[in-house]
Amino acid sequence: MTLRVLNPATEQPVAELEQAGVAETDRAVAAAKAAFPAWRAVAPSDRARLLRRLAALVDDHREELALLETRNVGKPIADSRGEVGMVAEVFHYYAGAVDKHFGQTIPVAGGVDMTFREPLGVVGLIVPWNFPLNIASWKVGPALACGNTVVLKPAELTPMTAIRLAELALEAGIPGGVFNVVVGPGRVVGERLIHHPDVAKIGFTGSTEVGIGVMRGAAETVKRVTLELGGKSANIVFADADIERAAAAAPYAVFGNAGQDCCARSRILVQREAYDRFVSLLIAATAALRVGDPEADATEMGPLVSAAHRTTVASFIESEPLFTGTTPDGPGFWFPCTLVEATNTDRIARDEVFGPVAAIIPFIDEADAVRIANDTPYGLSGSIWTTNGARALRVARSLETGVLSINSNSSVRVSTPFGGFKQSGFGRELGMNALDGYSEIKNVFMTTEG
Repeated sequence: MTLRVLNPATEQPVAELEQAGVAETDRAVAAAKAAFPAWRAVAPSDRARLLRRLAALVDDHREELALLETRNVGKPIADSRGEVGMVAEVFHYYAGAVDKHFGQTIPVAGGVDMTFREPLGVVGLIVPWNFPLNIASWKVGPALACGNTVVLKPAELTPMTAIRLAELALEAGIPGGVFNVVVGPGRVVGERLIHHPDVAKIGFTGSTEVGIGVMRGAAETVKRVTLELGGKSANIVFADADIERAAAAAPYAVFGNAGQDCCARSRILVQREAYDRFVSLLIAATAALRVGDPEADATEMGPLVSAAHRTTVASFIESEPLFTGTTPDGPGFWFPCTLVEATNTDRIARDEVFGPVAAIIPFIDEADAVRIANDTPYGLSGSIWTTNGARALRVARSLETGVLSINSNSSVRVSTPFGGFKQSGFGRELGMNALDGYSEIKNVFMTTEG
C-alpha cells in the first residue's frame, strides 16, 4: 500500500512511500538481531567515533534536514534548524557517554563483586509526528551508545527525516542492520514491534491512551519500556513576578510548534491580583505572533499537521474565546492562536488539546496554585514565575511534575533528564539517565579464597 506524505502548509504531496507491514517489520527485527553481536563487541572508542561521524554528518546536512522537517511537519524553518542542531548535539553527547556509563566494584567478604552495564539487544523505538527527528535522536543516541541495535518506527504522517537519518548513519560507517527504519501504520508495525519476541525493549513517545496499550502488549514478553506520554502543563504566574516578561514569554510556551507539544504550558494559572494586567499583556503578545509560511525565516507558527487533527483541536472550543488570532487564506491546515478563560474543571483545561489553545485560570494564593496545578492526571512539565526564591523552590517541590522551569519556559536540554510523573509516563530521555533505560545491570562475584 502506498503512503502519501503531505506538506501541512500547502496540502501538496512531499513523497509517496511503500508502507511496511508485518513481514517487513520482521525482516528489520531479524536484521537488527543478526547485527547485534558484532555491534555490542565494537570497542567503546570505535562506537564513539562512529556516533561522532553521524553527528558531524547531521550538522553538515542541517539545512537539508531542516527543510525536509519543515515541509513534512509544517513547523517554522527557524525551529527546524534549531532542532536539527540539537540532533547533532545529542549524537555528540552520547558519543562522549559511551565509555562513561559503567559498573562498579562492591566490597564483599571472600572475594570481589563487580557490576557490568550490558546492552539489551534489539530495541523498538516508536516516535511521534510533532518532533520526528529530534525525538528519534533522543532514543537512537543512547540506544546505540549502549551497544543495542535499533528498529525505528516514525509516525506515518512524518517519516521523511527518519529515513534520511538512517541513510546518514550508513554513510557514517554504522554497520548495516544496526539502525533500521520501518514506515507503516502503528496498528501494524508498532503492534508487531510491541509483541515481537526478539524485541527486548520499546521506547515510546505519544499519547497516554496509546502508551497504556504499549504497556499491555509489552507485558506479554516482559519487555522493558520507556514511556513519554501526554501532558497538560501549568504555567503559574504569581502576582510578584515580572508580569511583562512572563506575559511576553507565555505565547511561545503554548503556541510553539502550533501547540503540538506535550510540554506546552496550555494551562496558564494567574494570581488574581495580577490577572487583568497579565491577560491584557498576553493578548497583545499573542496577537503579535507571526503565523504564516513555515519556510519564511520570520514565521513563528505554522499549520497543524493534518486536517483530521485540526478537526480534533476545533472540537475543544465550546465557548466564546477571550482572543482568536488570524491565519493565512488558502490551503493549509491552519488553526488560530486561541485564548480561553476557564476553570480547571472545564474539558479544555483537563484534556490535552495538542493545538494552539490556552486555558487561562485565576488562582488565589500559593496553596490554591499548587492544588490546581496538581489537579490533573498528567505531570510532564511546567513553569513557575515569581521573584520570591523561597516560594519558587517550595512550589517546585510541591508540583507533581517531572520537568520544571523557574522564570523560564525551557523544558529540554541534552545533558539533563526529561520525563514525566503520573500518566505522563516513566523512564527518562536525555542526559546520562537515558542510558539506564537501554542497559541491564549484571552482577558478577569472584571469590579470592583458595
